[in-house]
Amino acid sequence: MGQRVPYYEISPDGMEIMMNMEKYTKTTTIERKLRELIKIRVSQINGCAYCLNMHSADARKMGETEQRIYCVSAWKECEFYTEAEKIALELAEHVTLIPTKGVPDDLYQRVREHYDEKQYVDLVLIINQINSWNRISIAMGNRATEK
Repeated sequence: MGQRVPYYEISPDGMEIMMNMEKYTKTTTIERKLRELIKIRVSQINGCAYCLNMHSADARKMGETEQRIYCVSAWKECEFYTEAEKIALELAEHVTLIPTKGVPDDLYQRVREHYDEKQYVDLVLIINQINSWNRISIAMGNRATEK
């Protein structure tokens, strides 16, 4: 089964809003490879194969290594992610799993050691954006396909 409904055609105004947010996230000062790693990690948590496939390919095109793409689910045990990347990935997990993890004050403080207030807001928006895409993709029946 392919895509359930042609949602870009059925709700062009809604999808335009999603695309405008996507454009905004690309203008932030958050490093683009990190944005892709966040998208990969959140897509892993949400079980969105379509987005996982897309963002892994995008990360490769940006020059991200296979090692860092493959190991992002185990970032805590890896020495090849920076402390700033690790804290962004931790925030991504907490925001994605907000009903059970929340975003405690100590996490916010650790994020702020590496990112200013604007970057904190931008990280949260990037994380929310990929969570929204994951939910849209899964609900609409998108599937990862081999190229």
